[in-house]
Amino acid sequence: MIYLILFLISFLLTYFIKNYMIKKSLVATINERSSHTVPTPHGGGIALSITWFIGLFYLYFIGEIQQSLFYALLFGAVISIVSFFDDIYDLSPKLRLIVQAIVSVGGLYFLGGFETLTFGIFDIQNQILANIFAFLLIIWFINLYNFLDGINGYAGSEAVFLSLAGFILFGGNHFLVLAVAVLGFLYWNWNRAKIFMGDVGSTLLGYNIAIFTIYYANQEATNFWIWIILFGVYWFDATLTLIRRKLNKEKLSQAHKKHAYQRLTQAGWSHYKVTNYSIGLNLGLFIIVYFIGNIFVALILALIVLALSMKFVDTKKVFE
Repeated sequence: MIYLILFLISFLLTYFIKNYMIKKSLVATINERSSHTVPTPHGGGIALSITWFIGLFYLYFIGEIQQSLFYALLFGAVISIVSFFDDIYDLSPKLRLIVQAIVSVGGLYFLGGFETLTFGIFDIQNQILANIFAFLLIIWFINLYNFLDGINGYAGSEAVFLSLAGFILFGGNHFLVLAVAVLGFLYWNWNRAKIFMGDVGSTLLGYNIAIFTIYYANQEATNFWIWIILFGVYWFDATLTLIRRKLNKEKLSQAHKKHAYQRLTQAGWSHYKVTNYSIGLNLGLFIIVYFIGNIFVALILALIVLALSMKFVDTKKVFE
């Protein structure tokens, strides 16, 4: 019953925010990075964020979430609030990075740090190195989720997939809370989007995925790679695109439309088709994780699948 209530809260909040934004003419402008051609209201992430934190508090008060995870996830409210103002006032990149750094440190503090990074044949257990790595990971996940929030249903469907995959593999009602919070928004963002998520939603989702990755890796070191595989569609695209642009001697701070999902839309694919393609890839990655017991064999296979998918995108639209 609580999940239905949370879904309705997210659904109705998104509806009212959409209407308010339209009434106030607060719509996303079309620029060189946009994959949209029609000005559309943004800020739908406010609804999923509010719903998410309501659900978090509910789980905390009934004792269904560990205290360390609760506080680490709750600290995400900081980046959600700052991103809300960024959506409105376009804050400076330096200020955003400072906030991301503060949130990353806070999240790690509540989790008790990052214990071990395993590579199968050897482990990194040095707390300084492990936590520097985790700090950078959180910042990277926050930003790459924001980078890849660009077409209808793409960021929302990724969050729902990760939530459901997390619930199946690890249990934990926090995954169901996140899933229904996003689904209420996704109804209005799917196929022909009536509202966008905005940074207020995308940065929070990226932060949450990073916290889940570290939290479950602290329970079992190889869980780190499970989350890396599950989140592969996003980090592989964002990381490879960054490397390619660097090799092209491009200014990395400059806006671009070279991510895989952007190139597919340029090749004539609809947003709906691209999002469904990503869902199919995600299901493939989940099957790999679920059925292959050796996580490092699963990782290699997942990387092959991701590399082949990128080769396919290159055949549709060459990376220039």
